Amino acid sequence: MNIQVAVLCDAATDDNGKLNLLGAFDTIYAPQLPAVHPQCAVALRVTFTAGDEGQRRLQLNFVNADGRGIMQPVEIPVAVALPDDAHFVTRNFIVNIHQLKFTEAGLYSVDVRLDGQPEANIPLWVKPAPRAAA
Repeated sequence: MNIQVAVLCDAATDDNGKLNLLGAFDTIYAPQLPAVHPQCAVALRVTFTAGDEGQRRLQLNFVNADGRGIMQPVEIPVAVALPDDAHFVTRNFIVNIHQLKFTEAGLYSVDVRLDGQPEANIPLWVKPAPRAAA
């Protein structure tokens, strides 16, 4: 397995195997805390090879700096099968997240696992918004 893209973004779509991303980011400036981010998406583009065939389990866990989840983990069952004429198969995964709450400023991340094994980590900073000059 090879993760080609792992990103937090404003929105993502899959158009017949083509991953479309809008507004990739790694920092949220919150005007006040706690803060609620109205909508975002985790987008993954993953290539599987012959050794990856079978029933797999992709897991996403959004955590704070202490490793505690800030939302329910997402589990996606993945059936990997390569056609006879293929050396690999690529799949896009998009998880839309609404009303994500951040209780405090700091470092967060989306941990990506396949069958319980860590595969990627998408970092996110939540910072207080800069104050306007008076």
